[in-house]
Amino acid sequence: MSIHEEGARQLRCVLPFEAAPKEVPLLRLEVKRNLEQWGALSVLDEAGLVATELATNVIKHVGEGAPATLVLEPRGGRLRVEVHDGSRAVPALSAVCGEAECGRGLHLLASLSEEWGTLFTATGKAVWCEISLAPARQCARVQRAAAVLDEYCRLISPALMAGPGRAALEALVPEVIADLLQWLAAQGGDPDEALDLAQARYESAAEAA
Repeated sequence: MSIHEEGARQLRCVLPFEAAPKEVPLLRLEVKRNLEQWGALSVLDEAGLVATELATNVIKHVGEGAPATLVLEPRGGRLRVEVHDGSRAVPALSAVCGEAECGRGLHLLASLSEEWGTLFTATGKAVWCEISLAPARQCARVQRAAAVLDEYCRLISPALMAGPGRAALEALVPEVIADLLQWLAAQGGDPDEALDLAQARYESAAEAA
């Protein structure tokens, strides 16, 4: 059954794994294989990133060798990715995966996801992310923009990193654009010309999506 067919919400994949560095690339391959079977090609990279970061979080903050489970499930126009473990410690954006070797961390996942959060279970907790299945979101420009917003948030308002969701990051977009235009003007560039060029490139990408 395709993820896009009527009744696709019945699709569900449960992948138990051991929280160990050697297991993470194998888990990512399993995510890719299942999504290919479901026809969800547009979210392969993003779901793989989510699975990698959530599994790495278990290794770092629950303990290497801890048993965990990854669950993939389509819900309407989103793919829900959950990682269950035996700890009840709730991850915080400012504290999780901030080190360089940990990649982009949960704060970047928050900007790439529609929503994310933590649920307590009978045996511990589940950290979940919901990824849009809309193909237009899956592109390198979106991921680069997410990284820029992540760094901008660190610089001007670290407190924003303590809450899930993307609304706070979206509110920063005009500030980022204004700062870039200010920088361009200070270098002798033309902000109006840059805005026109950016609009043209955005419209071209939107038409191609």
